Amino acid sequence: MRINKYIAQSGLCSRRKADEYVLNGNVRVNGQIMREPGYDVLPDDRVEVNGRQVEADEKPVYYLLNKPVGYITTMKDEQGRPSVADLIGDIDERVFPVGRLDGNTSGALILTNDGHIAYRLSHPKMLVYKTYRAMVKGVLSKEKEVRLRKGIDIGGYITKPARTAVLEQRPGSATVEISITEGRYHQVRKMFKAVGCPVQTLERISVGEIRLGRLKEGTFRKLTPKEIEWLKSL
Repeated sequence: MRINKYIAQSGLCSRRKADEYVLNGNVRVNGQIMREPGYDVLPDDRVEVNGRQVEADEKPVYYLLNKPVGYITTMKDEQGRPSVADLIGDIDERVFPVGRLDGNTSGALILTNDGHIAYRLSHPKMLVYKTYRAMVKGVLSKEKEVRLRKGIDIGGYITKPARTAVLEQRPGSATVEISITEGRYHQVRKMFKAVGCPVQTLERISVGEIRLGRLKEGTFRKLTPKEIEWLKSL
């Protein structure tokens, strides 16, 4: 969200007056004077006008993005890499991604400005299953499935129980769906590696009852009333 709109939505003044504040050096972002009227306020920015912190009074919004491989799950990348912010330019509200998807993982990513819902979706104690479809090397035997389901050591940490379903087993690879309630760094990849079946491709196909469906890669949609109702029931 542009800084003039952000300040105006805080109820402090109009957008035109907000532009004046910016140009006159009365606005600070994260402690630094901001004189760029076109600056887009980020989710973790602290905005002050004449020494007073302001926050936009936004209505909660909820979107689902099908993140492609190669995009970083952040709204700003200091290394200049492609990020999800590059895919959601048509969203007027200031939103942020809920949780993370690795750069080499595609699929369902929820974006919102509702911090309460974001916390509930992300916290393991809420037991919200995130389901992934993985293509892995080797044979995923019943024994290996049991190990994944019960919890497995991924380097000093035992994962919580998972759900698995082998969709197709080929001579040298398998397609499998796995559902977990955690979100540790590279967790799914580490789990399959621990049973000797390293991941070749990985896609998150659902977050709880919110499913990717036929949403095209690189595009997003608003959540349906039913999906929002489910979020608020957590």
